[in-house]
Amino acid sequence: MSNSFISTAPKIGIPGLIENWRSDLLSGFLVFLIALPLCLGIAMASGFPPMSGIITAIIGGVVVSRISGSYVTINGPAAGLIVVIVDAVQSLGQGDAMAGYRYTLAAIVFASVLQILLGIFKAGKLSAFFPSSVVHGMLAAIGIIIMAKQIHTLLGVKPESKALLGVIAEIPHSIAALNPEVSLIGISGLLLLIVWSLIKHPTLKMIPAPLLVVLVGLALGQYFDLDHVHQYLFLPNAEILPHHEFTVGPSFLVAVPENFSAGFYLPDFSKIGTAEFWVAVVTIWLVGSLESLLSASAVDKLDPYKRNSNLNRDLAAVGTGNLIAGMIGGLPMIAEIVRSSANINNGAKTAWANFFHGLFLLIFVALFPKLIHEIPLSALAALLVFTGFRLASPKEFAKTLAIGVDNFAVFVITIIGVLTTDLLVGVAIGIVVELTIHISRGLKLRNTFSMAYQLRQTAPGTYHIAVSGAAVFSNIITLKSLLADFPEGKTVFFDLSDTDLIDHTVMEFIHHFTEDYNHAGGHCEIVGLDKHESYSNHQLSAKRRIAF
Repeated sequence: MSNSFISTAPKIGIPGLIENWRSDLLSGFLVFLIALPLCLGIAMASGFPPMSGIITAIIGGVVVSRISGSYVTINGPAAGLIVVIVDAVQSLGQGDAMAGYRYTLAAIVFASVLQILLGIFKAGKLSAFFPSSVVHGMLAAIGIIIMAKQIHTLLGVKPESKALLGVIAEIPHSIAALNPEVSLIGISGLLLLIVWSLIKHPTLKMIPAPLLVVLVGLALGQYFDLDHVHQYLFLPNAEILPHHEFTVGPSFLVAVPENFSAGFYLPDFSKIGTAEFWVAVVTIWLVGSLESLLSASAVDKLDPYKRNSNLNRDLAAVGTGNLIAGMIGGLPMIAEIVRSSANINNGAKTAWANFFHGLFLLIFVALFPKLIHEIPLSALAALLVFTGFRLASPKEFAKTLAIGVDNFAVFVITIIGVLTTDLLVGVAIGIVVELTIHISRGLKLRNTFSMAYQLRQTAPGTYHIAVSGAAVFSNIITLKSLLADFPEGKTVFFDLSDTDLIDHTVMEFIHHFTEDYNHAGGHCEIVGLDKHESYSNHQLSAKRRIAF
């Protein structure tokens, strides 16, 4: 489907359902086929029971779609939160997985209350405080962690180390000790995902790749008889192999309760007085809110009707969904970019597509829980390894380097910081490095958190926004607040001639605002950059004013 601008936006609410139920029902069904395996895989990788991911997606569809401020966004569990949740389960449970799960549910409840407050008090723009390079570094680090942990599951091997760097170091050992039948299921799924990503045929693209991975996994699982514990010989005459006897059984399949109602759990608030509990709360709140806001903004750019989501309302709605999920055993949810872009490509028109995706999940797990049990874990691991690779692909590194060496340095330092410490500390390290670079380039401390600008109406319907001093990620909130409720259909000039320093985050924000404003029927342009030099050849790289 084309993402070009379409003038007549669909109706919303019940009139929207009556008008667009056919396209939204079809898209909701196709997204359900993608969401089912991803929800199971994300839940298990997070240290939660498999059903918790589906519970979250059901709430995200059936409840959040009715109160959110977005149009074609799909809400549900996301790979970007795996690292945060699994860290919380391990730190709070201290070896007891079930206890860690229930303590983390309590942390999700508190994080969701903070998320709701963030939306109610219209604080969604605080996401601007995180520089682009740090956000991309955080997501790339998450991708590396997901790949490192899921490769072992894909190969049918359990790593001995609990520490991340140890898990990464054990990858060669797991490759050498792989379980051939289990690995074949995982590698087949991974190859299928790679091939499907290269196919351009629009009709074939309608078939969700995750569904094909699960179907192939189900077929191979039945062929290898994973339902029953048994041993088998692999290449008994090949002397190069360390051993030839391997065991398979139900432990390599998804473990789900016999009926849907048995998948619900209550949170345990008994660790509320500990420091690690509040670290988990803050991390889930910050990372979940940031990812949700970024994804919702990205989905708006894909929307063929160019509708702008109410991000604060959307954040409060996601927080409400997370509050319900935390109270009954679900993972936290965000606005999920992969499922949302599939939703748009499938022809979704309104938020009812999100509703139908949740409804189909509810019907499926209520009627066919035994079919879920037949899905091999290595097939789900293939989906997650592929997802992790997309977050940390060489393209992401190249794209960041193209913006500038400074941007790339912050990106890489953030990745190293997250991998060697934890997510919050790694992000904080990235922010400090970014600020240090700006200070070395002349950012005055008094300008760190306040941007100087002047708004003038130079003619009827014509506005002149003159920014002076430094315009960097840490003081962009002022500008975001000004533009959040700016009247549409006017002529706007961004005059940057008096800015001494402009970083990539601000350049990117102004560029996107200009594009969106022009799409909506106004006229916006950036002026005054002829006296600035760029730190790289990229159009949106950091710039400084040349002294004359």
